Amino acid sequence: MPSRVRDNGGVSEQPEQPAPRETVDTVGAVTVRRAPKFYRFMAAGAVAGVIITLIVTLSFPEQNDFSVLQVVGFTGIFVVAICVALGALVALVLDRASRKRSRTVRAERIEEHEVVVAEPADDEKKA
Repeated sequence: MPSRVRDNGGVSEQPEQPAPRETVDTVGAVTVRRAPKFYRFMAAGAVAGVIITLIVTLSFPEQNDFSVLQVVGFTGIFVVAICVALGALVALVLDRASRKRSRTVRAERIEEHEVVVAEPADDEKKA
């Protein structure tokens, strides 16, 4: 590749030529559908689990064997896990239902690649 720096250290005014590109067009069928985001349903289940845990734990009188914080922690482990699983199950059911309303459309894919041009070796330049 030619140097763009002149003898006096200035930069050449000629812009570098862009590399030649090769494009490949392909047409195919793709399925388009709306799908739920699983992590949002699971996060909603976790929030619901925390709220349910607090309501259930604080609605009963305090026991002398365990502190309120311990009861909230133990109950929360199980209730939050169950609610997260239920949220994932709801998302899975909605995902399966969305497959029934999916559409198949025609899509065009365009791939563009740079064409590598080999420069002549130093021996070939001198000849």
